[in-house]
Amino acid sequence: MFTRLIYAARNDLKIMVLAEIIPFCTGVFLGMLAGYYGKWLNTMISLLTDTLIAFPFYLIVIIVAFASGAGERGIYITFMLVGWIVFARVVKGLSASFREQEWVASAQTLGLPGVRIILRHLLPNVLPQAIVVLMTDMIGLLVAIVTLGYLGIGITPPTPDWGTMIADGRSFITTAWWLSAVPGLAVVYTGIALSLVGDGLADLWRKK
Repeated sequence: MFTRLIYAARNDLKIMVLAEIIPFCTGVFLGMLAGYYGKWLNTMISLLTDTLIAFPFYLIVIIVAFASGAGERGIYITFMLVGWIVFARVVKGLSASFREQEWVASAQTLGLPGVRIILRHLLPNVLPQAIVVLMTDMIGLLVAIVTLGYLGIGITPPTPDWGTMIADGRSFITTAWWLSAVPGLAVVYTGIALSLVGDGLADLWRKK
């Protein structure tokens, strides 16, 4: 059981990190574009985020799972479709507020192109908050991965997964409760750890 718990941690955390990379980069970039340029670009991105956020996450996962089969690929595809929304919404608001600052107006007066202002000036200022949001979003994604494994539409056996370990232990809950409790506690411990890392990073950047 301990061996499966360790290997399940490796699998779940690997999926959690890899599934966040593309949505994080996409959401931050689109959020900066929408916040800086505004107008029709902001309207289009806002309309897209409002449309996608109207669909429940697990419904999209089930649809993708039926189309591509259960497993890691469905999780990656689903999160690439909807995972960027939270980053885009946060970064868009920050970029819109920074756009009115004097240092952005100074850069525009000097004739710097918009792309350079976004990458050299906006990005370093919105990135700390985006990373804090990333830590919080990782917790939600980890819970989603474990839930999908529990429901049988996530990581498929015999690959170890905390969700499938919790599901497998249901039949022995009265005689060997630790079979479900230990992987459940591992999920809780990991979530608390990620939350503390996010809070620590936020405090560190606030002091700067």
